[in-house]
Amino acid sequence: MFNHIVLFKLKDFQNDQIKSEIRDQIKNALLGLKEKITELKYIEVGNNFELNASAFDISLVTRFDSFDSFVVYRDHPEHQKVVELVRANTVDRTVVDYLD
Repeated sequence: MFNHIVLFKLKDFQNDQIKSEIRDQIKNALLGLKEKITELKYIEVGNNFELNASAFDISLVTRFDSFDSFVVYRDHPEHQKVVELVRANTVDRTVVDYLD
């Protein structure tokens, strides 16, 4: 399996309600990819327990049968739409990819 883990740090927003709404919008958009991209075998998205923690705000765990399947996911137009949403609302991300 090819595993792709990403952590996202959101931008500062006017208030906690807006930040919470954006965080949920990103989570739902990521989870919606499961129905649209068959190469995506597993997805888990978590919002950090504390809304205003200094830690990252959203975690993404995905699994694929192979690196080639991941590339299909990475380049898929539906994934690219979510990438645009994420980029518009985040200031940082970190990634770990590994085979098991």
